[in-house]
Order: sequence, then C-alpha cells, then structure tokens
Amino acid sequence: MKILLKFTTIIALSLLPFSLLSQIKANYDESKVPSLALPDLFVSESGKIIQSADEWEDIRRPEIFQLFQQEVYGEIPKDFDKISFKLAQESLNPYPELAKLEEVDITVERNGNSHTMRINLFIPRVGKGPFPVILLINHRAKYPDGRLSEDEYWPVEELVKRGYATASFHAETVAPDNKDTYHNGIISNLYPEQIEKPDGLKALGAWGWGAMRAMDYFVQHPEIDSEKSAIVGHSRSGKSALWTSANDPRWAITYSNESGCGGAALSKRKYGETVQVINTSFPHWFNENFKKYNNNEESLPLDQHMLLSLIAPRALYVASAKGDQWADPKGEYLSLQIGSRVQTDIYQKNSSFETDFESISKPIHLENAGYHIREGKHSLKWEDWGIFLEFAAKILQ
Repeated sequence: MKILLKFTTIIALSLLPFSLLSQIKANYDESKVPSLALPDLFVSESGKIIQSADEWEDIRRPEIFQLFQQEVYGEIPKDFDKISFKLAQESLNPYPELAKLEEVDITVERNGNSHTMRINLFIPRVGKGPFPVILLINHRAKYPDGRLSEDEYWPVEELVKRGYATASFHAETVAPDNKDTYHNGIISNLYPEQIEKPDGLKALGAWGWGAMRAMDYFVQHPEIDSEKSAIVGHSRSGKSALWTSANDPRWAITYSNESGCGGAALSKRKYGETVQVINTSFPHWFNENFKKYNNNEESLPLDQHMLLSLIAPRALYVASAKGDQWADPKGEYLSLQIGSRVQTDIYQKNSSFETDFESISKPIHLENAGYHIREGKHSLKWEDWGIFLEFAAKILQ
C-alpha cells in the first residue's frame, strides 16, 4: 500500500563531478516536484496492517529502523568495554553566577583501544535539582576568543535562567566533518571494522554515538534529570539528532532545526538539496549504500517521514526557515505531518497536523509534536529556541 500525494514531475540532476554541482540551479518550483508514492507506515513488509502499539514495536518499527541503518545512515555500534568520566578545568566559566561549568572528558575503551571526547555542561546555581537537560550537537568550531559557540546558536544564559541544565560537544571531537579524515576519531580508534562496510558507520552516526555517550554521563549525574531531556541539532546536526533519537529512546524530546535532505525533509520531492547533491558534497555523512539513490530517489524503499515515525511515542519538534528553501521547508512539514500519524493512530497522542503548509501562520504545538517556520535564512536563532522552549515546557512538566 502507498500514500499518494499529488505533485508533478521534476528534471533530475545528471551525474556530474562535485566541482560542477555548485553551478546547478536547485529546483525551487513546486510545479516541478514529482508525484510522490511514499511507503505506508502501517503496512509491514509482509503486507500486515499495523494497528496496535505491540505490532508497531515488534514488527513495523524494527523493519523501518533496519532499512535506515542499511540504506542511509549505517549502524551506530552499541558495544564497548568501558566508559569513564573525568572533570577538566581548562576554560573560564562565562556565567559563574548563573551556572556551574563542568568540562567532562568521556573516555571509551574497546578492544584495547580508547577514545576521549569532551562535553561542556552548565548546571543552574539557582533552583532545586535535578534539572532537565538540553544537549546541542555542535558542529561549529570553537571561537578563537574561547567562546564555545555563538550566543544565539547555543543560548546558555537563557536556558539556565529558565531552569535547564545544558550541554554541548563539538562534533569534531568524535568524527571530523571532512570527507578525507572523518574516520580519524571513534571509527578508526574504536570501530575500524565499520570502515569497509557498505552500511558502515559514517560521520552523522558517529556524532549520534557522541550524543549517546553524553547521555551516559547525564544518567549517572545526581543533578541531572535525564528522563527530562532534549537533544537538539541544526542543519547537519539536526540530521544526526533525528538518527540518534531513533537509536536511543532515552531522549524525551528531539528537536531538528532546518535539517533538510537526509534529515526531516522528504527525499522523493527532489526539492532544494537532493540526495545526489548531498552525497556528492558530503560523501562522509551517510553510508555507501545511500549513494545508490543519487538521482534515483524514486527507488528509495523509505523516506524521511519514516525516520520521524521511529521517535514515537516520545516528543518530536521540527522547525524551518522561509529563506532556507535549500532545506525544503514544505518537505519537512509534510514529513512531520505524515510521520506523526504514528503518535496519533498508534499511541493516541493528539499530534495530527491538519493545517496545510501554505496556511501556517503561527507555531503548531500539539500534544507530542510541534512545528514552526520563521522568516529568515538557514540558522539557529534565539527566535527558534524561544518557540521550541514553549513546546518543551509543556512536554517536560
């Protein structure tokens, strides 16, 4: 069974070297978006109609998860021999009166090898813990002046004032965001067997592995309420946040901001960035099998609404920007609209997005899913955070 959506045809990109891709004009014309036949969330590979939570969790969800692992992201390995945590004192606390800063080196050992990553955790000084925690997967380099990020990108001061502990780690400390050196982190150090696999671990999955190790630290921390947690990612990190949450049910809320192709947006729309463009521009993000679908999205046995469905029954938030057509805001919303049917139909959560994309005039905050689109370009702004925090406050009460 297929979900049919009415759109018309797009001229696909031909195979071209990366040096020429930047010269190609992406499709931003809805009249050129192809008709979509999306795999049905509620029909198993054997044709069984999925009607209950048990059937979803025992049959359909594992099928979908395995498809994404095999065809898109690769495995996030769960095994290691030992994990340890050590506090460091290398940076000045920019908010000494508001928060305590813990710089934590997380060392993981496997098969006689080890890797250390660093997280930075701010814990409120005011209020009674344990505190809910928000983790940002940070793919931006540390600033020369020592700042961990832009204030809007990671608004530590505002988050702490609102009673949240908040942490981030730089993706580079887990896997470099580089097609030639991405494996020079946990992949080479801990999981070298993944390198030659067509469905092996790549950078997006490695960053997800890092987020899961951060959660390992939160779970044992007496001042952190890990059951009231949110994982946040923007752009490439938004893609990683979604896949992380699909692998790790310990996150109460998943927030994907402008994650686009390979994130929240439907690949089969071929709007803005396409599978071919992203695989050619960033060949180290997704597994090798995903390259089979370059300029061939119609043959994908899945689409991103299915990734969003894997997060149910936990809360999911997606955000877009009107000036970021590259990330296909409409494709992100349609994906959420369809994927959230699992929340509504299987888990009886009021998460039915009934508003047409063109009619959205304000944030949509439902029982277990939310969406907003703002003016402006591709970025994670305080406006995004502020709207998301309104949603999070309801979920984490």
